[in-house]
Amino acid sequence: MAANSKHSKVSGTSLKDPTEYRSVVGALQYVTITRPDIAYAVNRVCQFLHTPTIDHWAAIKCILRYLKGTMKHGFFFDSNPGPLSIQAFSDADWVGCPDDRRSTRGYAIFLGQNLIAWSSKKQATMARSSTESEFRACANTATKILWLKALLDDLGIRLSQAPTIWCDNIGATSLASNPIFHAKTRHIEVDFHFLRDLALNKMI
Repeated sequence: MAANSKHSKVSGTSLKDPTEYRSVVGALQYVTITRPDIAYAVNRVCQFLHTPTIDHWAAIKCILRYLKGTMKHGFFFDSNPGPLSIQAFSDADWVGCPDDRRSTRGYAIFLGQNLIAWSSKKQATMARSSTESEFRACANTATKILWLKALLDDLGIRLSQAPTIWCDNIGATSLASNPIFHAKTRHIEVDFHFLRDLALNKMI
């Protein structure tokens, strides 16, 4: 299932019996526990559980064919990853859903060279710009990083440097590091500006 596919709730003819669709999607959700590469695709097909169509079922088949061809893929955990640091990659597709124009955010977090956390989820509110969408995704990633850092502290594990979040949106990175509050960004909830505070305090 391509990342730029635009499946909607009304695309295709409704399935006569959606039971099998829902059962397969439920099973795929368990597969994402060890296969982060299908997290985005599974998140998309999960959005059509109420009234799935033939097109949605075709998307399910694409995921299953992909899994069949990559059954030997898996995780590799390096027992000697070198200096421990947290590196996170954050991204979002702006207005990716054709039904409600909400964006889907995602992140992948590495401890050293090992992938330890990932997620793909639709944002709760509609973003009015790609910068806002990416900024919200970064803020969500920062929340997860703080939780992981607190867990490592409890285990007595110290990081070699402050965690890093990689984002491909210049506007979002500027918002996170610029202490000046712009009028054009006032529609973004104040809660998300804790990301800026973390960046200024060199906590990420």
